[in-house]
Amino acid sequence: MTGTAHRSSVEAMTSLPHDPDASDHLRRDFAAERVEAAWFFDWLSAAPGPAASVLGTSAIRLRGGGIATSMANDPVAYWSKSLGFGSPVDRATIAEIVDFYVAAGTPSATIQIAPVLLPADWPEICAEFALAHGSSWVKLEGEIDAAAREASGLRVAAVGSDDLDEWAHAVFRGFGMPPEHLASIAAESARRGTIQAFGAWHGDSIVAGASLAVVDGVGALLGASTLPEYRGRGAQSALIAIRARAARAAGVTRRIAETGRPSVEGANPSLNNLVRAGLAPVYDRVNWEWTNPSW
Repeated sequence: MTGTAHRSSVEAMTSLPHDPDASDHLRRDFAAERVEAAWFFDWLSAAPGPAASVLGTSAIRLRGGGIATSMANDPVAYWSKSLGFGSPVDRATIAEIVDFYVAAGTPSATIQIAPVLLPADWPEICAEFALAHGSSWVKLEGEIDAAAREASGLRVAAVGSDDLDEWAHAVFRGFGMPPEHLASIAAESARRGTIQAFGAWHGDSIVAGASLAVVDGVGALLGASTLPEYRGRGAQSALIAIRARAARAAGVTRRIAETGRPSVEGANPSLNNLVRAGLAPVYDRVNWEWTNPSW
């Protein structure tokens, strides 16, 4: 594995400067970005040896705050990302990110920046580094209805260590991603405790899954998916509720989630489920796409 060595704690993540004049929304948005960056960095930088070798994973912490991860042989063009910025980005930050991706042989990558952290000269930076405006994701936050919810014909519970491999395979299959190698990374992250895994069983088989990451009192609901033939049974709503209860038990004071912004209002079931559970959209974050000019 190349890149920064793995550290299981998040103490090295850049913290927001103690600026008494910093706005509340800057602090809120940074906290939401930081929890995502913390688990994402840990998830990818500590990939098991065989998966890291085949997929070509690497990760760095950026000098000005935030992280960059690369999967040079990513089968779904998703896992090379830069995010978690603690202050407004500038040209030097983007140059550092691009240099990292060029050195890693990354075909393409996504740069995710909370809108409050975009600089005034962002259009010029995009033009210089050929960053394209991609899709938008919705960041949500709020209290979650933690009442137990039934899923039709399914049993929902935390996933034990013996079932983590099956859980990870089900999650990636639910997303339409090939589980080979990717599943071992997710299972290893759960074994280390970076994320907590939850699943829905039909009989003895896991047919839906999701996870929870907790960083500095913020709980992030992550990676929920259901196998196509078991959708429409309430698995995702039940998985939201059980993660809310787990977050509450862990003393979490803030709960966040993220999902895609549909082009048609109401067309994203994941967004609908999260809003029904009590989360509210707080901002949209554009996926700024970089493509390696050598490819």
